Amino acid sequence: MAHGRATYFVTWRLGHGRPDLTPAERDDVAEALRHFNATRYKLAGYVIMNDHVHVVVEPADGERLEAIVHSWKSFTAHRFARAGSRKGTVWQKEYFDRIVRSEIEMAEKLQYMLENPWRRWPEIEDYAWLWLADE
Repeated sequence: MAHGRATYFVTWRLGHGRPDLTPAERDDVAEALRHFNATRYKLAGYVIMNDHVHVVVEPADGERLEAIVHSWKSFTAHRFARAGSRKGTVWQKEYFDRIVRSEIEMAEKLQYMLENPWRRWPEIEDYAWLWLADE
C-alpha cells in the first residue's frame, strides 16, 4: 500500500438462485485468482465461500480492476461449463469494490475474510479456500 497504487476489497456473488459452489469449483476459483498474482496484480488475500468471493487485490500499473474481476469471473464460468458442472449464467454481473485506504482498514478487511468461514460454519476446523499473503 505504501507505493501509491490502489488496493481494493472486492466481492462478487453467484447469480440469483444458482446452486452453491462445489469444492472443485472453489478450487477453480482459487486457481484463477492466483494465476496472474505478482504479474497483473498482487493479492493480499481471498476467501471463496459457497456463494460469494472476497478478494483484497492491488492491480499492477496499467491494469484495470474491472478487467481483472471480469477475467476471474469469465474464466471460472467457462471452466465450470467445460467441466459440465454449470450451464448459463454463473456470477451476478455486478460486483462490489472499495478502496482500502489505510493499514488499519487493510487489517480489518483481512480479518473479516479470515473469520468469514467460521461465522457461516462455526463447527469447521480448517477451511481450504482461505488464503492470506505472507508479508
